[in-house]
Amino acid sequence: MSALPARRTSGRVRAARLTDLAALGELSRLCQAGSNDTRSLGLPLSGPPIGVFSLFRLPLGAFRPNDLMYVYEEERRIAGLIRVERESARDEWTIVELDAVGMQNAGDIRYRLVGQLLREGAKRAAARFHVACADADDNVELLMQAGFMRYGEEHVMSRAADRDLPAPWSDERAAAARIRPATSLDALALARLYSQATPAPVSRLEAFRLTDWERQGTHWRVPRSSLTPILRFADVEAFVQGTAAGGKDGTALDGLVQIGVAKEDQPHYLKLIARPEADVTELIDFGLGVIAARTARGGDHRHDHAIFAPVRTYEAPIDRRLEEAGFEAIATVTLLMKETLVRVAEPALVPAGIR
Repeated sequence: MSALPARRTSGRVRAARLTDLAALGELSRLCQAGSNDTRSLGLPLSGPPIGVFSLFRLPLGAFRPNDLMYVYEEERRIAGLIRVERESARDEWTIVELDAVGMQNAGDIRYRLVGQLLREGAKRAAARFHVACADADDNVELLMQAGFMRYGEEHVMSRAADRDLPAPWSDERAAAARIRPATSLDALALARLYSQATPAPVSRLEAFRLTDWERQGTHWRVPRSSLTPILRFADVEAFVQGTAAGGKDGTALDGLVQIGVAKEDQPHYLKLIARPEADVTELIDFGLGVIAARTARGGDHRHDHAIFAPVRTYEAPIDRRLEEAGFEAIATVTLLMKETLVRVAEPALVPAGIR
């Protein structure tokens, strides 16, 4: 593991102000451009066709009251930025941007920003901190030194905007394929589907509850992915595909497709969860048809946007089915988490000792 720079910077970390908007915008753009003297999370979305700055509407553009942003200021110049989105329903914080300028001290600047965030989270009883980053520029090493753990990787797949979308499905065709909108009554079935598709260590870390699966609509943030933050700028819908005759393990669903149709200059979003033995070809085609139907309305240019689909490495062969539908992998993202909750063993009876 790489050591952080020994040099201690002389600046200070403080909360961002509205008067910092111009400087923050320039700092964000410089870091996403990948200059040699800058450091960022390195999400594989910078440059064409869409940049991180516009992807997450950074900075301050779509700030919510419960979001946080801190800057590093040195000699009246902003040299670092960390932005966090807070999920009040689950007391979870997601680091969306972590930038610094300066080759010699960028590591220390970012480490101090992360430290400030963790201290603030401890005051506000944050349960978990999430971050996705490229395994480059000491990103993973820096975060692990701050107490984060690596728990997975995702392939970010993209379908170019110039590719024609399949025609929207009719209600009769969707019913024949057992595809219908997800409702809050599907919470238990979705939880069972997630447990079937997700390794036990990952599901224990993410710790989704039934109330999380009951939450539908734009504020629905499960299942989590590296691109979850863009869902706040999208119209979110979810559809499920039932099993033909009920699953042998009690799972009543073959798969879930979550769709985010962008309202601004972001890509559309497609996320799938499926039983290991299920074929998601129909779900993918149906999801693309939904995007085609939603973007055909009005006079905007939402039909010109690319479609991003995050797929975790253990979710194969979903990535193969996406490639057959015109997607291609553009990068791999590392997922990290820091948990502040203390796990304790469940009460259980044990044999009494006999002397």
